[in-house]
Amino acid sequence: MKSFSEKVYDIVRKIPKRKVLTYKEVAKSAGNEKASRAVGNILNKNFDSAIPCHRVVRSDGKLGGYNKGIEAKIKILKKEGYKC
Repeated sequence: MKSFSEKVYDIVRKIPKRKVLTYKEVAKSAGNEKASRAVGNILNKNFDSAIPCHRVVRSDGKLGGYNKGIEAKIKILKKEGYKC
């Protein structure tokens, strides 16, 4: 059985370019709708470039954090064609 972290990584890995999911959507898809903060903590520890954690944003429309800095998140999202 997969851990919650493994489920989160699997979900985020499948987010296509130009698309984003919210932390809450990822948490719900991973099996715990109320674990959006846990999703953020899990993704903050991710340094695997195959897992595009920059494609996860806050429910209020703000971009949220990124372990390489918010400027890097904005730059990557814009490069991929997402309107920030």
